[in-house]
Amino acid sequence: MESTAKEVKGRESELHVDSGSSVNGGVGDFYGEDSASVEHSVTPWTLSVASGYTLLRDPRHNKGLAFSEKERDIHYLRGLLPPVVVDQNLQEKKLMKNIRQYQFPLQKYMALTELQERNERLFYKLLIDNVEELLPIVYTPTVGEACQKYGSIFRRPQGLFISLKEKGKILEVLKNWPEKNIQVVVVTDGERILGLGDLGCQGMGIPVGKLSLYTALGGVRPSACLPVTIDVGTNNEKLLNDEFYIGLKQKRVTGKEYSDLLHEFLTAVKQNYGEKVLIQFEDFANHNAFELLAKYKKTHLVFNDDIQGTASVVLAGILAAVKSMGSSLADHTFLFHGAGEAGTGIAELIALYMSKQMNASMEESHKKIWLVDSKGLIVNSRMDSLQQFKKPWAHEHEPLNNLFDAIKTIKPTVLIGSSGVGRSFTREVIEAMSSINERPLIMALSNPTPQSECTAEEAYLSEAYTWSQGRAIFTSGSPFAPVEYGGNVFIPAQANNAYIFSGFGLGLVISGAIRVHDDMLLAASEALAGQVKEEDYKKGKIYPPFSVIREISARIAANVANKAYELGLGTRLPRPRDMVKCAESSMYSPTYRPYR
Repeated sequence: MESTAKEVKGRESELHVDSGSSVNGGVGDFYGEDSASVEHSVTPWTLSVASGYTLLRDPRHNKGLAFSEKERDIHYLRGLLPPVVVDQNLQEKKLMKNIRQYQFPLQKYMALTELQERNERLFYKLLIDNVEELLPIVYTPTVGEACQKYGSIFRRPQGLFISLKEKGKILEVLKNWPEKNIQVVVVTDGERILGLGDLGCQGMGIPVGKLSLYTALGGVRPSACLPVTIDVGTNNEKLLNDEFYIGLKQKRVTGKEYSDLLHEFLTAVKQNYGEKVLIQFEDFANHNAFELLAKYKKTHLVFNDDIQGTASVVLAGILAAVKSMGSSLADHTFLFHGAGEAGTGIAELIALYMSKQMNASMEESHKKIWLVDSKGLIVNSRMDSLQQFKKPWAHEHEPLNNLFDAIKTIKPTVLIGSSGVGRSFTREVIEAMSSINERPLIMALSNPTPQSECTAEEAYLSEAYTWSQGRAIFTSGSPFAPVEYGGNVFIPAQANNAYIFSGFGLGLVISGAIRVHDDMLLAASEALAGQVKEEDYKKGKIYPPFSVIREISARIAANVANKAYELGLGTRLPRPRDMVKCAESSMYSPTYRPYR
């Protein structure tokens, strides 16, 4: 018994890595790598490693066939791997070849999920190096299908599931998560997943996908990210009757029981992870989304991507489009089709930017913005029946029942779709916009693809250009292929929230921000719009290419961080001298690190 213990103890190995040096007052190394911090020079193991077999099953540290000959000897990997040693680039090439052979996007999604669970750094290297190809797989539109089938494809937990069963002990549940230094929490209650409705517990695919992008696009280290699903039941009868559904099989709770659970969660997160942890709300139903944001924005570092992130990325596209037209924001009239959390959030941020640009009141800016919901144009005569968040957008005007009549009467220069109603931008709608404007700006933002207001098919998008004789500046929420018209090739811009939230979150992290301020959202929009180049405009694009997303994120992060310090909300001292370099040096790198 004693000799066996000694033998095992002699074979224990501890994984050591080079910690690197700190940059800009220690920020860079602390946030840049999982295995280094200002306190530690080696990666701590949660348990002693007595065998290389365990190492091969640790996604954080597994390198597969890329373990060197020396590493195989030191960490007892001999015989556990084939003899060949390959580098990370060859691993990436092989995996991309395999992924491209799959016929269906969901198959690719599952292959990438399995890779993430097997080899974390290789997963992020694939995603970073092939971001334009893989973004639609790990997030919209494929993530929508993944959430619908999440119960069937569920293999291994990738986040925390907090249900009504955990009421009264959420702080204890948070302590079950192995990582202690959490900087970003993305949480959903699954009630309004994309345009797909109530998917209950299966909404977990959203925070998991979002946080993968936080790392790949914004450089926030994976171990600092925590996906959470709050399960309060579901009103989806199909799921309630599905024997494979993984959530609570009961109707959603509402009212005090719901708000008490959310309050306990938000209180526990702040208590466990501190004042500077970012809590991002995802895909909550309208009434809860607005209420949670309003209730906690003064006490927590909270951000709603559906309201604020969408608004910021759309404003950036508008600023870029306005610049290409040689006009100013105040010259334009905006008409929204859809008055939910996305539509009203975008409208509010446009009004805020316009009021600052014109040095005018918000009430004056509101007059340039009109909204149409399912019951028609939002006007004063409907005030008594309007939800609270719609009331600021009610103008004095005769009632109009549909979008086409609103266009003919209001004569907008910008048409923004946030309705989730597919094909609602019909031929007559596009032609009406084109008859009023030399260069109409048409933004069909709803996703996934079937919910796009302009089209669910590439051919329909082609007609959108045809109907406007190629004069429209077109932006969608879902990705579409390039369109040829009149000898020119138009590349539809995608107003993807991934442009904003990853860099925005990084900016909050590197500045140590304690609250989110609307001026930070404006700063993010300006940073994104400022990176659209002349060659992008010539291709009909009002967003820069995703191939340089990490450069984009660094500049957004720098703008946001600078604004945080200006507002007195940045707490990380000393303030870095060069914020862009600080952001770049803070980004997680997926490159394998040598073990000793």
